[in-house]
Amino acid sequence: MRHKESHRMEHLGWLRAAVLGANDGMISTASLLVGIAAAQASHNSMLLTGFASLVAGSMSMATGEYVSVASQADTEKAAIRQETAELAHDGEAEHRELAAIYMQRGLDQDLARRVATQLMAHDALGAHTRDELGIHASTQARPLQAALASALSFAVGAAMPLAITAFTPARLLVAVLVAATLAGLACLGALAAKTGGAPALPAAIRVTCWSALAMGSTIAIGSLFKVGI
Repeated sequence: MRHKESHRMEHLGWLRAAVLGANDGMISTASLLVGIAAAQASHNSMLLTGFASLVAGSMSMATGEYVSVASQADTEKAAIRQETAELAHDGEAEHRELAAIYMQRGLDQDLARRVATQLMAHDALGAHTRDELGIHASTQARPLQAALASALSFAVGAAMPLAITAFTPARLLVAVLVAATLAGLACLGALAAKTGGAPALPAAIRVTCWSALAMGSTIAIGSLFKVGI
């Protein structure tokens, strides 16, 4: 029977952006809403604020993620171009460099040289990209994918506290919004951890504690400025 293994490394690019976007959308919008609720803002003002937070936050996440990951992608491409030129200019030196990498990983000198020879004969650039530069296809930067994942996930995360605000009576809004947001963030943290193959409970506790601190801070600030708009 063939031995099959399932790893989660191929999910890292979109998973990181999606989890960051959903967490940010949920906690930033909920914190903003409970803050202005504590300041006794009107229901219409809260809905407008929540919707503006959803739209602006989604665009901000997409822009920031695209710029960040595009910079990473540019750096990777520049390194690959440099490696291509070095292979064309002095292949023998690159062979020694690759063999030295394998020796550092535990191969003896003769075996390291033979492995380097065979890998470079098959795909010299691929071998150096992977083993010298540390660039793998599964984790290579994809700016557009990261930007779309961030924008969509932020919108989904922000939609939950906005929907709660729309349908919850004013006297119960802060309590319901805080409880639902913390529960949602705990589930999201656990789900992200399970998807990535990590323990769920520490992730859920971590995101819940920081989110409670964020919402508590905005409630305290809103309570100081009762504007009633």
